[in-house]
Amino acid sequence: MAAPNADPLHPRPVDDALNPSRRFGESIEANYAGAASFLRRPYARSTEGAEVAVWGVPLDTSVSNRPGTRFGPRAIREASTIMCGDPAYPFAFDIFGDLAVADTGDCSLDYGRVDQMPAAIERQAAERYAAGAHLVTLGGDHFLTYPVLKALVARLGRPVALVQFDAHQDTWDDDGSRIDHGTMITRAVRDGLIVPERSIQIGIRTHAPQDCGISIVDGFLAHELGPLATASRILGHVEDAPVYVTFDIDCLDPAYAPGTGTPVSGGVSSAWALACLRRLGALDLKGFDVVEVSPPYDHAGVTSLAGAHLAQLYLGLLAERKRAGKPIAL
Repeated sequence: MAAPNADPLHPRPVDDALNPSRRFGESIEANYAGAASFLRRPYARSTEGAEVAVWGVPLDTSVSNRPGTRFGPRAIREASTIMCGDPAYPFAFDIFGDLAVADTGDCSLDYGRVDQMPAAIERQAAERYAAGAHLVTLGGDHFLTYPVLKALVARLGRPVALVQFDAHQDTWDDDGSRIDHGTMITRAVRDGLIVPERSIQIGIRTHAPQDCGISIVDGFLAHELGPLATASRILGHVEDAPVYVTFDIDCLDPAYAPGTGTPVSGGVSSAWALACLRRLGALDLKGFDVVEVSPPYDHAGVTSLAGAHLAQLYLGLLAERKRAGKPIAL
């Protein structure tokens, strides 16, 4: 049988992203053509009927060095199209076979009202959570994690553990008024959004004046341990707490992710990161973001591609959880 929307003379689907009735299954659309939703998931205005909602937050106002992250969500989506048509590695099944994922577009932000952006992100994240959808966020600079966490914690009714892959701790001083990608973890701890004693940061290669009680596996130790032992340490530290995973792309070495605003040498490889994330499926996963992709500084799209692969792998973890009878929706 020809795929939906296919020309009978050319049996490949056309614009899967625009076909709302096509909720399940991998896309085999040509990866160089068509509307570029994330992994060709159908675009949707609402999260109704979706277990997982992917969305972009094109935020680019709180960076301390090179700008460009407002273009991150679009670049990650475009990079993801090359991954369609083949089974998602390393999963031995179609991760979209029975996992309903929708691309719900981007957060609407008024570039002339920067002070209103945190509330806008929180409100629009809450709207997506309202139907019980699990949220996967494409960034955008790292400040976005703070308002998304506010919406998530309000939905869950309890704080979460944070697993943060990053070159930076993001725990600089903040009186609660800054829109800053280096202070939002400080604010999250002070606001009671995350549980510090169950939270952990991986790949840190800079110093901040405080750690807010969060455990750290720095860059040197991450290399010494390797991805498997690091994953084991994360699992043992977080235990059964509900957890939000945030992946700042500058956790990767600039050789693997040059397209970011604050690159720091000595990071892990994309292979290391994927191997570590692959083993975190036993966590009580409640949300994920990949942030700080800045396409103007990218080369051959490698940073956007790394971000797309990380988000795809997280979706694979959710698909495995569903197949094991564990809840996905919130």
